[in-house]
Amino acid sequence: MITPDEAQSQSWDVIVIGAGMGGGMAGRRLTERGLSVLFLEKGVTGYRSERQYYADDVTEPIARKLRGYWPKPVEAHDGGAVSHYFAPLGSGVGGSSVFYAAALERPEPHDLDDVPDITHPTGGWPVGFEAFLPYFDQAEDLLFVHGAEDPLSDIPSVKLRPPPEFTPQEAAMMADFRDRGLHPYYSHIAQKWIEGCANCFGRKCPRTCKMDGRSAGVEPALASGRAAIITECDVEALAEDQPGQITGVRVRHGDETFTLHARTYVLAAGSFGSPTLLLRSTDLSATGCANSSDWVGRGLMFHIDNFFAVWPRRGAEPIGKSRAISTRDFYVVKGERMGLAQSMGYEADYGTILRFLLMQLERSRFAKYTKLRRLLNIPALLAAKLFGNADVFVAQMEDFPVRENRVVLNQKDPEVFTFEYTVARDVFTRQTGLRRAIRSAIGRWRVMFLSIKPIVNVGHPLGTLRFGSDPATSVLDPDCKAHDLQNLYVADGSFMPTSMGVNPSLTIAANALRVADIIADRTNQSKQPTEAS
Repeated sequence: MITPDEAQSQSWDVIVIGAGMGGGMAGRRLTERGLSVLFLEKGVTGYRSERQYYADDVTEPIARKLRGYWPKPVEAHDGGAVSHYFAPLGSGVGGSSVFYAAALERPEPHDLDDVPDITHPTGGWPVGFEAFLPYFDQAEDLLFVHGAEDPLSDIPSVKLRPPPEFTPQEAAMMADFRDRGLHPYYSHIAQKWIEGCANCFGRKCPRTCKMDGRSAGVEPALASGRAAIITECDVEALAEDQPGQITGVRVRHGDETFTLHARTYVLAAGSFGSPTLLLRSTDLSATGCANSSDWVGRGLMFHIDNFFAVWPRRGAEPIGKSRAISTRDFYVVKGERMGLAQSMGYEADYGTILRFLLMQLERSRFAKYTKLRRLLNIPALLAAKLFGNADVFVAQMEDFPVRENRVVLNQKDPEVFTFEYTVARDVFTRQTGLRRAIRSAIGRWRVMFLSIKPIVNVGHPLGTLRFGSDPATSVLDPDCKAHDLQNLYVADGSFMPTSMGVNPSLTIAANALRVADIIADRTNQSKQPTEAS
């Protein structure tokens, strides 16, 4: 830790705003390249002994902040409907990643590139799969990703570590899927599997078994001696005293307000926080910093989750608390882009089903009728009796960018992330095709979906500062540097122009390493003495 006075007295190579997966991995690589780094984090440092799950029934802002949750509910606008609910977003060292389930799957080449027979919704990313490939390898290595090769892929993951042995229940489910013509494999999970590992999926890990933005990013950076961090601080705005250059960050820490300076600034506050900060930074433009294209905050995407219960074969036991099984058999269905299917790590019991029902209620127009919450106990009990020993899987469907889906400023409370988002019509069509394919492959009478309407995974916001080659239709250039600025980069999920069919964490980590290398190369080159002519 460092005090604000100490931070102001030092000359920093890079200030990283946000200490989650992107900020943590970028900061680590920058220190490895010899640069000095200051992390600025809104949330608390937290205690290494913590092991709590993310819980959305904690509603008091201070209590949420102390637990590492984002303190306020989001405000979602869908046409004329407005809803408020707590999204699964972290606030603290490690960000949301300290609560994640450590699933770090690679995207497919068609997620980034326009390939034959699979049309890319944007024509392809400005940096293609081949350029990202070495950084996928590096991220898998640094994050200790264990798993098995995907049998449907011909691109090896050279840094992938071998997974643990399957339990008898997992092995039985794998064999069952293979007998049905599917191609399951052991999921790619960022975990060291050290002795006494408690499998801290979905909760904070008190050790360094689960590799996240804290354990694999911020902590190694701080241990290098080249980095420091200020927690519980609010970055209120980026200072742009002259066109094309960020000259400082205005920070509030307790009752004190001050400005910090660096050569370069990395924005890693997440796909809600990063565009919100740029929209609030109005020194030279009323529409916000780096926003000459009017794309800051636009193109908001999530993933569309399809949860379904799968009964094991007659006489077999459920896999229970296991996230070991993944399959990409439904990644593309009849040329349509879908996504990864994987086990969720819990059974379809009363508590699980009630949680799904409550989540759908609070995000609907009926959320204001609080008495309905009690009535949901009845269908949850009936469904639990029906499902018995079924396991819960999720098929994660890709979302496409729409300009009108966007993050906007909340004029009343800057801590309330506010966004306008309507599920596109194509989602309903693709969801029908995906569900039909899953039922056909696994067996109509062994699968039941746990929702009717698409479930928007608000924990995966993406795309609000998209990168691209055209400054008129993107915020960042291919290096993830703002088109309008010489010293502002982005290292979180907001850079993505499409959402891909997998969890975004590995791609965020890989891109953060790539961006850090670009910054380090340019910084170290500028520090070299000019040769005498």
